[in-house]
Amino acid sequence: MAATIEKVLIANRGEIALRILRACRELGIKTVAVHSEADRDLKHVLLADESVCIGPAPALQSYLNVPAIISAAEVTDTVAIHPGYGFLSENADFAERVERSGFIFIGPKPETIRMMGDKVSAIAAMKAAGVPCVPGSDGPIDDNKKRTLEIAREIGYPIMIKSSGGGGGRGMRVVHSEATLLNAIALTKAEAAAAFNNDMVYMEKYLENPRHVEFQVLADQMGNAIHLGERDCSMQRRHQKVLEEAPAPGITDAQRSEIGERCAAACRSIGYRGAGTFEFLYENGHFYFIEMNTRVQVEHPVTEMITGVDIVKEQILVAAGEPLRYAQEDITLRGHAIECRINAEDSETFMPSPGKITDFHAAGGPGVRIETHIYSGYTVPCHYDSMIGKVITHGEDRDAAIARMCNALRETVIEGINTNIKLQRTILRDGAFLAGGANIHYLEKKLGM
Repeated sequence: MAATIEKVLIANRGEIALRILRACRELGIKTVAVHSEADRDLKHVLLADESVCIGPAPALQSYLNVPAIISAAEVTDTVAIHPGYGFLSENADFAERVERSGFIFIGPKPETIRMMGDKVSAIAAMKAAGVPCVPGSDGPIDDNKKRTLEIAREIGYPIMIKSSGGGGGRGMRVVHSEATLLNAIALTKAEAAAAFNNDMVYMEKYLENPRHVEFQVLADQMGNAIHLGERDCSMQRRHQKVLEEAPAPGITDAQRSEIGERCAAACRSIGYRGAGTFEFLYENGHFYFIEMNTRVQVEHPVTEMITGVDIVKEQILVAAGEPLRYAQEDITLRGHAIECRINAEDSETFMPSPGKITDFHAAGGPGVRIETHIYSGYTVPCHYDSMIGKVITHGEDRDAAIARMCNALRETVIEGINTNIKLQRTILRDGAFLAGGANIHYLEKKLGM
């Protein structure tokens, strides 16, 4: 058990909140569930040792309401706060407020979150640590138009203009020729200022057909850091991941070792603590760093399945000041794992489908893991992200993991609302997916988007 953490407040909802609660239970740690008025019947709220309503259904008035969360921690004598993913998980100001209020933030230091949340400073830090990056402007674009055009020629078209404070597919624009570059920069700066209150933008090479390959890392407060291999997250729609797998098809042991160690070394260099993910574009045998997520990822279970490492437990133990329980030589990848995100949405129109679940049956069998907060009679609210769960399968190789996923999706029953299970089954039968190595644009082209 983590010696300095006796109670954790879970500042999130849904399946990740339940995942954190289960990890705490295994460590003998008491839990506090904070929830909105719309989430009184969430499974983790019903299972937690204590629960506190922190506001109305809209996220701004509840899950993004920092004073309410801090107050809930104070009245329940909480020791630490776990932010999960999304909401406030990568908000440096929140992490700072948590620590200033006397609580342990289960995540990186606020200054690390701030540095890695700014794409310009993140790229600078990664280059200094020897992590391969996309060729670019090496900093924000200034008002020297002549120099900007020269840099663009050196990078080579097409070029991506990116907002330093952007994310989730927003604040980006592709430029194919010099004639449109300066106007595209002006438009992106204006959009970034409006959306992120930060008009800083930078340029980088736009890769035509890359894959999305990311490396999972863990680091403690004593300067130890390891990587847990990579995941392929190239099946995406509108920059949102749909299906993930580990390890990534076609990545060699030598590539994994080289890039993984560079990521671990970067963690040591910046004083990182906790779980994190280095995201790369991968094309023609080369990795190009794009950003670091300073939190647990939705797709962390596929890494857990092939390594046997409980990433959420390690987050908690590291936050408690304990050293990593693993050295790099302890990490061995076994078999293959696939994760399908299950969303409450129509498989063809992608329209959200909130409502009451009249019947739910979870798949089972060897190598099948279900991460979900839903149950028969649960009503999916309309106020939050449409993801209602994840189906994860593991097999001795990729073919076995795919076969188990096909079986698991056939067995999964969710009645009363629409889900994207039909889409997931279509992907699993697709020739390009079965061959492995499809790029990040493949699924949208397949869907005709």
